[in-house]
Amino acid sequence: MATARTENLGPVVMGLNKQNGQLRGQPKPAAGPPASAQGKNPAGGNQDGGGIRFGDDWKKCLQLPPRDTRVKTSDVTATKGNEFEDYCLKRELLMGIFEMGWEKPSPIQEESIPIALSGRDILARAKNGTGKSGAYLIPLLERIDLKKDHIQAVVMVPTRELALQMSQICIQLSKHLGGVKVMATTGGTNLRDDIMRLDETVHVVIATPGRILDLIKKGVAKVDRVQMMVMDEADKLLSQDFVVLIEDIISFLAKNRQILLYSATFPISVQKFMVKHLQKPYEINLMEELTLKGITQFYAYVTERQKVHCLNTLFSRLQINQSIIFCNSTQRVELLAKKITQLGYSCFYIHAKMMQEYRNRVFHDFRNGLCRNLVCTGRFGHLGLAINLITSEDRFNLKAIEEQLVTDIKPIPSSIDKSLYVAEYHSGSGDCDVEEVEEKPHRPQDST
Repeated sequence: MATARTENLGPVVMGLNKQNGQLRGQPKPAAGPPASAQGKNPAGGNQDGGGIRFGDDWKKCLQLPPRDTRVKTSDVTATKGNEFEDYCLKRELLMGIFEMGWEKPSPIQEESIPIALSGRDILARAKNGTGKSGAYLIPLLERIDLKKDHIQAVVMVPTRELALQMSQICIQLSKHLGGVKVMATTGGTNLRDDIMRLDETVHVVIATPGRILDLIKKGVAKVDRVQMMVMDEADKLLSQDFVVLIEDIISFLAKNRQILLYSATFPISVQKFMVKHLQKPYEINLMEELTLKGITQFYAYVTERQKVHCLNTLFSRLQINQSIIFCNSTQRVELLAKKITQLGYSCFYIHAKMMQEYRNRVFHDFRNGLCRNLVCTGRFGHLGLAINLITSEDRFNLKAIEEQLVTDIKPIPSSIDKSLYVAEYHSGSGDCDVEEVEEKPHRPQDST
């Protein structure tokens, strides 16, 4: 999951740019390293696999990122103590893993990687933000045969942003493998560009259902020799919006394909799909509850007119580094972002009706700490607070959500313990960043 970071960033009053969801007058991102300095490691060798000589001290050649000092909960730390080297992965793949900053496998990775490498179907239930992407991308890349120039794996995701995020992770993991070709294709992008790209060698396709099915039916994306199909956020992929497309896609795959299915919830649609398409799947369930253990939830009863005032009160009373505020419509996203700006706080917004290039820029700038607040219609997560602003009509929905999530959402207190959401109070480290708000499935969202 994407995390947002800020260092010593104060509130800034800026004008709202309605075209791209950002604020006029915002500071420009710091310039990257000179071109001559890119692609080399501290030892002076190339960063690609061909420039590194393997020996007993091959790890000394790695260009490791800064150590991740953010607070971690037992969702990712309650492991068996395994190492990535235990899975007999290619050394080049291990290099990509370590250069991602992944030191040891998370619980879902420990359970999933060895089974996926064996070729068996998987039905895994795990929370978002616990390492699911590595759980399927690592075995997927390990099984890619560079001698074959056809599509060997397809990863299905429900949104454009998730497709782009997974493709970037996949590219980073495979950068030392010597030629793995990864392609992301989603709706809203140029179809002709995708057709031209598929005219060349592509090993891994990460896609949204509608676009990949279109390419398959045009005879451009040939998936009859695909050995692995992954469905991330399968509960969404098997909803009424996508299930017909998914069934069509599977009809083009070989009968001996491997299917890896990852979902936070198991609705009836997922169970029916498992019975119909998965062959003796290995079932993984690492969830006692749906919510991440680092997220503390509260609700506040307010009227529609009180919501902006309530937000202003939260901003003034909580020690907020960055916040993500969710609305249930794109129109309200823009309106709320404008009101927050008028209150004197820097704010970006993002929603599905914006052009893809603007959405990408907003995510990039927010992650790099150029703004304190992001208003959107999506989902995020790891340590922080989830505060629901609900009207009296929402109280029955709230009760149903508590039962579904097997959790207790309490009324917001007059004073909130900072150790619940401020990393410095939680771990004693001043370098940690906090995401303040996380959306839960089907939550009655802010409708300001």
